[in-house]
Amino acid sequence: MAKFFNVTGACTPARHYMVDLESRLKEIRVMVDAGEYFSISKARQYGKTTLLRALADYLRCDHLVISLDFQRMSSADFENESSFVNGLAREVLRVIRHMKPEMPENVERELKELAGRDQGSFKMAAIFEVFSQWCEESKSPMVLIIDEVDTASNNQVFLDFLAQLRAGYLEREMIPTFQSVILAGLYDIRNIRKRIRPEEEHKSNSPWNIAAKFRVDMGFSLEDIHGMLAEYEADYHTGMDISQISKLIYDYTSGYPYLVSWICKCMDEEISDREGFPDKSSAWTKAGFLEAVKLLIEDTNPLYQSMKGKLTDYPNLRLVLYDLLFTGKSVLYTAMNEEIEMAAMFGFIKNMDGMAVISNRIFETVLYNWFMSREYSDSRLYDEGARERSQFIADGPGHRLPGGAVCDRDEGVAGQCVS
Repeated sequence: MAKFFNVTGACTPARHYMVDLESRLKEIRVMVDAGEYFSISKARQYGKTTLLRALADYLRCDHLVISLDFQRMSSADFENESSFVNGLAREVLRVIRHMKPEMPENVERELKELAGRDQGSFKMAAIFEVFSQWCEESKSPMVLIIDEVDTASNNQVFLDFLAQLRAGYLEREMIPTFQSVILAGLYDIRNIRKRIRPEEEHKSNSPWNIAAKFRVDMGFSLEDIHGMLAEYEADYHTGMDISQISKLIYDYTSGYPYLVSWICKCMDEEISDREGFPDKSSAWTKAGFLEAVKLLIEDTNPLYQSMKGKLTDYPNLRLVLYDLLFTGKSVLYTAMNEEIEMAAMFGFIKNMDGMAVISNRIFETVLYNWFMSREYSDSRLYDEGARERSQFIADGPGHRLPGGAVCDRDEGVAGQCVS
């Protein structure tokens, strides 16, 4: 089957054109071998799942890897402690069944009991006792990877789960536990309390404060993009200037994985069918690239929808981005500022020489257009409201309003409008 550029779901080397992850996997392997627990918190569609799956395969030669996805657990699994243990045991058994590693019979038996027992009969400690027993009997160091932890991040039961992981980490010299634990999601799990605690409490101890800092750069470098396009060119022989196209893509996206893949997919599959671009050779040019960028800016995709949702949910975040785009204010990049921290976590901004700047040129344009459309809508509604108010004051009671309603109010006096 021919390879293609992928913008939906995880990428696999056998099916998709993708960057070489080897150097990143080696960096993470160093953290795992050091016994570190850490979280990978990156913006939506930044390649987290792709990296985690590659990491699980990379480690399996000499580690026993349990790789879970909390999206597979239902909301009912997080209702209480017992249902969570039941759901977690069930998910571990499902994953292990497909991996087929060596599992001690007593561990498998106890996991099945936890997965099948009626809810309400056990505590969180029960499954951690099984994990500890499994770690003790395993011939290889055990690594726990959990993707999409945001599924449970506003849940007290999940905090209790993190607390148990933390306790195991602190007592590892006495009680067998996981060699390494890796949690991945949009939100930084170290600050998870701020999502479910009252304002006066949310700055205090996090149950994940034992996590090491994750410093591996997951963005695509210019060299990464060049390598991916070289693989594509070897298959299609378009005659593209790989260095030029790679630089254009990097300059506009700053290596944001989804944006890079979207542009490449568009040039490969859509631009060559548009007027003025009769084939792939004409698509993989500067003109074809600019046409793809235009389509990307105009596109409605899950990444933009996620960005829009964050701007709606966090008004202070919106103010920071507005200042960066429209006022010319210089904003220091400091993690001590919650809005700056949040904007960086969601992928809106990056640190450039100690200053906060919008992450890339695509985001700059998309955000600028969004703010301008909002201002247009607000000003249009304001102008329309002012016009109708003026008409009401001028015409007095009895005049007909838009939509056919008739006003029975005296001039300048509050009253009721009736149809």
